[in-house]
Amino acid sequence: MGRLWYFAQAVLGILFRHPVLGTSVIPVLADGRIVLVRRRDCGKWGLPGGMVQWGEDVHTTAKRELAEETGLELIKVLRLVGVYSSPERDPRIHSICIALEAEVRGDLHINDRYELSDIKAFELSAIPFGNLAHDHEQQLKDYLQNLTVLA
Repeated sequence: MGRLWYFAQAVLGILFRHPVLGTSVIPVLADGRIVLVRRRDCGKWGLPGGMVQWGEDVHTTAKRELAEETGLELIKVLRLVGVYSSPERDPRIHSICIALEAEVRGDLHINDRYELSDIKAFELSAIPFGNLAHDHEQQLKDYLQNLTVLA
């Protein structure tokens, strides 16, 4: 019985006491605009992205989340912008986010109306700083400064 309890504790610890891994995609259209989505949970704009599912790699997650949230196709990952791991970065859970810049194409449309209320391509000068979800403002500022960050 002791070994079973030890195993159960280990599994519960992995599930509930370790951060989850996710991605943020900075989708760049051919004309240089960046696509953001408006989240229903907080009403703020944010980068498309989400949690890595069991059996997925980060690239596959980025492609899937981008398509699910924006209807866009990920053509090429251009660079790693950063790895963001602050326990305060997402008020829902402790998550580690890998932010990627990506070349994308396609027509904008929301596939997940439960999670998102709007989608828009922004000129760099029109990004709604001050109204971005989670730590996406920091991710975009790091991107615009051409930084690669471990935070």
